Amino acid sequence: MQNRLGFVGIIVEDRFKSADAVNHVLSAYGENIRARVGIPYKEKHCSIITLVVDMTTDELGGLTGKLGAIDGIEVKSALAKKT
Repeated sequence: MQNRLGFVGIIVEDRFKSADAVNHVLSAYGENIRARVGIPYKEKHCSIITLVVDMTTDELGGLTGKLGAIDGIEVKSALAKKT
């Protein structure tokens, strides 16, 4: 399988509760993460993390699956059609 360019959007409901677990997962996939932007959204009492990734569909599934298993985390992703 070849790597494809894509993005991951993560909504963190309570960053104080989930930050360590999220950072642990992201560190494990760090070689495939090309950019990371985190924005606290105080008015909505949450945080948003956007990732630009370069990975296979299997790797993306592993990343999003592990993130989605963390309590208080919502995650969506997409990969480009071409490699």
